[in-house]
Amino acid sequence: MSDNDFKFSNAVIGLPLFFVLFLWVIYWLQIRFDFDFYRYGIYPRDFIGLRGILFSPFIHENLEHLYNNSIPLVILLAAMQFFYPKQTFGVIGYGIVFSGLITWIVGRENFHIGASGLIYVLVSFVFFKGIQTRYYRLVALSLTVILLYGGMIWYVFPDVDQSISWEGHLGGFITGFVLTIFYRTPEYSKPIVYDWQRPDFDPSSDPFMKHFDEEGNFIPASSDDEDIVEYFSSSHLVNYIITKTDLDTED
Repeated sequence: MSDNDFKFSNAVIGLPLFFVLFLWVIYWLQIRFDFDFYRYGIYPRDFIGLRGILFSPFIHENLEHLYNNSIPLVILLAAMQFFYPKQTFGVIGYGIVFSGLITWIVGRENFHIGASGLIYVLVSFVFFKGIQTRYYRLVALSLTVILLYGGMIWYVFPDVDQSISWEGHLGGFITGFVLTIFYRTPEYSKPIVYDWQRPDFDPSSDPFMKHFDEEGNFIPASSDDEDIVEYFSSSHLVNYIITKTDLDTED
């Protein structure tokens, strides 16, 4: 993996803008035609409330609620599409489903709406996946996310603010972490240059490593060692002429 593999594309800007614009269109329809979208939110432990798993991220209570979710979504979706383009749509799709399912299981008996659960999925995924890869750019991204949204961690606890869906936040945070385990990123792993870097490397079968004991001490090869490899041989007789030259050194 090299820095040149991070390529900017139109999707880096297009995906977050389209997603957030869609949320604003839904909210405009809601207030323009006085639609009651709240009943399409997640209602825990109710069969009809299961439909909210798919619909709730697109429904918001008021303009402030929508605005507070829009800016993080633009930033996080752009970061996902730039650094994790292969995993972006899977994280969004599975993130919505499983974070909503957790909310449906553990949530209070009320309608849970808003895209904040998806935001917690993205924050959790970007942070933990960057730490797991140990690639310096992704680790820097993880630290940046913590600086920007680290304070959000408090809103996964029930006693901080009862007016918000802390269950949705908790479900999103857990889901994001689980998805980092599910989605492998071999493109960010260090390339294997030497045989000893391979996970199946056996030092006992390596000719070079046989010359060292268990404590790391070098063991000179014996003349009858079968593992000695003759790297140069010639069928012609080679005569070496050594000339000695006396150099007079005078002050």
